[in-house]
Amino acid sequence: MSALSRLSLNQETIKQWSLPELAEGCAKAGVTGVGLWREPVQKYGVAATAELVRGAGLTVTSLCRGGFFTAIEPEARATALADNRRAIDEAAILGTDTLVLVSGGLPAGSRDLFAARERIADALGELAPYAADHGVRLAIEPLHPMYASDRCVVSTLAQALDLAERFPAEQVGVCVDTYHVWWDDTVAAQIARAGAGGRIAAFQLADWITPLPEGVLLGRGQLGDGSVDFRWFRERVDATCYTGPIEVEIFNPYLWARDGAEVLAEVADRYRELVL
Repeated sequence: MSALSRLSLNQETIKQWSLPELAEGCAKAGVTGVGLWREPVQKYGVAATAELVRGAGLTVTSLCRGGFFTAIEPEARATALADNRRAIDEAAILGTDTLVLVSGGLPAGSRDLFAARERIADALGELAPYAADHGVRLAIEPLHPMYASDRCVVSTLAQALDLAERFPAEQVGVCVDTYHVWWDDTVAAQIARAGAGGRIAAFQLADWITPLPEGVLLGRGQLGDGSVDFRWFRERVDATCYTGPIEVEIFNPYLWARDGAEVLAEVADRYRELVL
């Protein structure tokens, strides 16, 4: 088996590449998995993207993103549910069984984290059967607590599992993203818990580097540039019998300013050195 057989490149890591460039670049580098984002896929065409990646011999390992379930107003909630059904449809067309969810932050004027999480559960209850009917599993991604107010009130793997475990494992799982959970001293126990329940739907890598940039969203680091012990995470995820893709997802304008093939070669080298 190739050393890169489980490596998947999330397209945001090399955002400067078009979808055809992504397909060609990954195929040339021997990377057979890609994680895709809805906006560029919609722009290129969902069916056209599916044909493109299949033609290049690639597998879509995940689609990002669904979610944003925490609105209070009925009209906004209905709009979010409709958009998530479209995301599930898109995932099915692309041939991926994983839709990653960014669950949503606090609504304007609210300070009630617990109520926001319950609205996420309500939305999952409506969407999970629809996703299952389309061969797609919803993957709740906990985000670092610094995103709790505006992006995701699910901040720990334990919180994500508390939500996921209300539903069948084949319908709702979790995404283990090192960038978001590396700091949590309970993460080893929660990875084991997720594995025991068959809940690990996605495993993503990015490093934690400081100082964080203004706005914090684009502060993910190249593997090896920060504080995360990637082999430690990989060993604990593997110990749960997870054998799926390992997806590198980095939002970083310094990487986007570089040559894409150079960045991918560096990702592959760092993956061999630091993850395997």
